[in-house]
Amino acid sequence: MSAMLVPPPQGTPAQGRLLADVGGTNARFAWQAGPQAALTEVRTYACADYPSLQAAIETYLKDTGRHTAGLGPVQGAIGIANPIVGDQVHMTNHHWSFSIEALRQAIGLEKLVVINDFTALALALPTLAAEEKRQIRAGEADPNGALALIGPGTGLGVSGLVPAGDGSYRAIQGEGGHVTLAAVTPREAAVVAALQKRFGHASAERAVSGLGLVWMYEALCELDGVAVPAGLDAPTISARALDRSDARADETLELMFAFLGSVAGNLALTMGARGGVYLGGGVLPRVIDRLEASAFHERFVSKGRFKAYMESVPVYLIQAKESPALRGVAQALR
Repeated sequence: MSAMLVPPPQGTPAQGRLLADVGGTNARFAWQAGPQAALTEVRTYACADYPSLQAAIETYLKDTGRHTAGLGPVQGAIGIANPIVGDQVHMTNHHWSFSIEALRQAIGLEKLVVINDFTALALALPTLAAEEKRQIRAGEADPNGALALIGPGTGLGVSGLVPAGDGSYRAIQGEGGHVTLAAVTPREAAVVAALQKRFGHASAERAVSGLGLVWMYEALCELDGVAVPAGLDAPTISARALDRSDARADETLELMFAFLGSVAGNLALTMGARGGVYLGGGVLPRVIDRLEASAFHERFVSKGRFKAYMESVPVYLIQAKESPALRGVAQALR
């Protein structure tokens, strides 16, 4: 039976906050003693190991000794890889689903805020220290410009920040990872056609994500008339591409970079992201050297008459050791 947590007795000045960043593969949790306190007890759990988000939360609270009445959190905030529309949440790239209100009651929270995980990451962009971001495209950030955010993880996250005019920002809650994927070369057109045949709609996520690496590799096997190797997954494809042991894996990675450049450039144009484009997600930091030498850069700026405009937009790779999205969900509680 799931443990029920209740708020501390009346008069107890508890302000504890449970913070979570939930992707399709991992759920990261942190504890915050109060609104301005530092984040502590950051831990990561594999989503596949738990039947529900509530079960993962209860495990975290037990592991950190906060599972008994009076010691548990009073407020909570969750960034999750899914659109948030109404009370019911059904993850796009994982089987977890839940009612926000039922989860709040089960954990014993006075307040629970649930937002998209990339909206949470976008909220954290202004907090990034110099060592937490690596500039991979030259350009001068406009301090009054919008910030765009895109990143391949299990799926493809997209968000951004728009200046509010008073020195603050407003985060975008959208699902830009599911925009239609566009081809530039004949080979890309063949891959997109294979993805359309398989899925009905070839979204950007079908190519620019961890899952997309697998789907594109399988599409290339189909186009080349060869069997798909057994045990294929995104880490294997990346490893084979990095050590140059598999030409098709190498092509898959290069295709992902090219598609990412096109989609990121489109996002920058759409948002007018003169403040810079930020690349997040768990895939790119592992292949950064290949990214910097890839077609990403040319495809990012290849926007016809707006090539000069795009060449002035800086691009940064987020490389923080601790999930910045946890800071973003803390911001969402304000």
